[in-house]
Amino acid sequence: MAEAESLRKPERPPRISDATLRDSAHMAGVEFGPEDAAAIADLLVRTGVELVEVGMVSGPDSKDADLVLATHEAVGPERSMTLLVVRDRRQVARALDEAERLGVRHIMYSIPTSEEHARLKLDSASPKFLQTLARSAITQAKERGFHVTFSGEDGARTPKERLVPYVEAGFAAGADRFRLAETVAYLSPWQMEGVIADIVAIDGSEIEIHSHNMLGMAVANSLAAVRAGARWISATVGGIGERGGNAPLAELLTSLRVIHGDTRFDLSHLTELSRIALGGAGLGDAFQSGPTTPHAFAYELPGQLNHPEAYETLPAELVGNRRELRVRSRLTTALVAWALTDSGLEVDIDAFTPWLAQRQERDGRPTLDRDAIRKAAIDFRPAHA
Repeated sequence: MAEAESLRKPERPPRISDATLRDSAHMAGVEFGPEDAAAIADLLVRTGVELVEVGMVSGPDSKDADLVLATHEAVGPERSMTLLVVRDRRQVARALDEAERLGVRHIMYSIPTSEEHARLKLDSASPKFLQTLARSAITQAKERGFHVTFSGEDGARTPKERLVPYVEAGFAAGADRFRLAETVAYLSPWQMEGVIADIVAIDGSEIEIHSHNMLGMAVANSLAAVRAGARWISATVGGIGERGGNAPLAELLTSLRVIHGDTRFDLSHLTELSRIALGGAGLGDAFQSGPTTPHAFAYELPGQLNHPEAYETLPAELVGNRRELRVRSRLTTALVAWALTDSGLEVDIDAFTPWLAQRQERDGRPTLDRDAIRKAAIDFRPAHA
């Protein structure tokens, strides 16, 4: 009986962070308001989630400032963590200035580690450059007194010989935790165990897993990571998120209860959490994970639309789906240019984009896809010919 019980419970039960107010909030077409943020953060903490990840900061005047401040007001900065984008030393310094202005105490650096993502976002696939950039960013943050988690964005597809030295460099620079981001669903649970085992072997390491659910294995991969020694799991309410969604919080916590007998969490808030998050995200009553939904291959960042191979394990066409743009207020000229490609419509994009953005504000920020932008361009042309 004792042996069976030891198999039932992990040696160290995982701690949970929730990325609904960061990852789900940046899903194409999803924009939470401050009231949503406060309600979701409060319920997450009452459920037993230790850290509420909120917002993304890359420099001054962050568009997510209201979400961050509302979350701090609801649960305090000690229970919150904000993602900072990393591109170069100067940009990191500006992002840290903004984080300090907002009262952030926990930061999570987003650093692309796979060759494909590093080349796309950092203009260099050099492992040496990657390690130098991570050390510099972490050192700057620790000197300012932040608690620092650093990520391996697209870490699941990063080879061991590239990933392990990067993680070692980050901890040597003083980082508190490393997050392996399965940015693109890629691993089976048994493969995940091997990847995590390689990095938990690093002296002083504390590891978190963040999985996406395109292949339906985000919860299984999260539990496999814990089995291999990870200390933290990142999830989202309802599994809401890009690229097939994330590890769904309710399924994760109920799995911990059933499989491991873990009674630390108050599960009574989960249904209300899902109702608020799904409503705030404009997703109705349910979010469906996997590759066949309208959201699976929907993007609002130009890089994702122009370089989909970096974000997709399998192409949309393979399952009869299609790649789509979905955006509300985060409209850019690059997104408009993508929507109008091969449409035969000729408009001044620099004039049309602000005109469309103003119309969006006037109409309450409805969701725009490629067809809606093309229709708007037809409306725009006669008055601006």
